Parts: sequence; structure tokens; C-alpha cells
Amino acid sequence: MSDHESTIFSAILHAPFGAMGIRVEDQQLAELVYLPPRFKEKAPLDGVSEQVMEQICAYFDNPDYRFQLPMKPVGTAFQHRVWQAISAVPRGEVATYGQIARHIRSAPRAVGQACGANWYPLVIPCHRVTAAGGLGGFAHHDDETGFHLGVKRWLLAHEGVSAYR
Repeated sequence: MSDHESTIFSAILHAPFGAMGIRVEDQQLAELVYLPPRFKEKAPLDGVSEQVMEQICAYFDNPDYRFQLPMKPVGTAFQHRVWQAISAVPRGEVATYGQIARHIRSAPRAVGQACGANWYPLVIPCHRVTAAGGLGGFAHHDDETGFHLGVKRWLLAHEGVSAYR
């Protein structure tokens, strides 16, 4: 990990699929980032980072855990509509980009773009959104053997979805 990589995060937490980078600004969660295993843990720099780490660990222990974090406002009105629809997908289930699009009266590609722009993965469970014919992309990545789709597969399996292992 470079010096720059270690300084942009307020904390880095080991995760079953690699690591989670936590960025805090103004006493609010500003971003969560899926990181590959090469990232070393970094102790939280503040109370909010510590709170985020504790809640992520609670989710890793129990996929039904509900996050309650102070989150910095981000995103467009359209992204908020998509993120709200995604957040309504229950644990253990998935919805397709098309289903979300029909629900909010939009297009699947626009839903996919909003999913990829999610600053708060896990909290806003964009991993629960799949393509009509398979896993789909994740975090603006769609390489079937890549790190990010491996994270998506792990998260879905953790939540009880076995179709995409």
C-alpha cells in the first residue's frame, strides 16, 4: 500500500473478501471502498471511523444487521431514487436492473450507472441488483473473474443467495 493509499482512508478493515476502506469527513461517513487483500488494516482515526468499523463487523457476523451511520449527503436526486429502491430489496433476495428501472420509471442502464456510483456499498446494498441473465456488473466492473465480482458473489452468498456462486 502506498503512502497516498493509506492517507485517504480514515480506517481500513480486514474483510472476508479483502478489505474495506473507510473515509470520514466532518464527522460523517464519506465513502466505503472495497479493497483487495493487499491493503493492510489501519486503526480508526476517529470515533466515526470506529463506529463504521464496528457496524461493518456486525454485518459480517450477521447479514441481517441494519446499519445506522451518519452519512455525508452525496448523489443526485435520481441516484437517491435508485438507492432507495435498492435499499428496499430484502436480504436474501435480488432484483434486476430492469425491475428497479420499472419501479422508478427509468432505464436499466441508468439504474446500473447509479448502482456503480454508490458511495456507501453494504449500507446501500447494490450487490443485490443483478442483470436479467446473470450476475451483472459491480462497482463499475464487469470482469467475470475480477475482484469486484468476487466481492459481489461473496456478499450474495453471505446473505443467503446461492444462485451466483
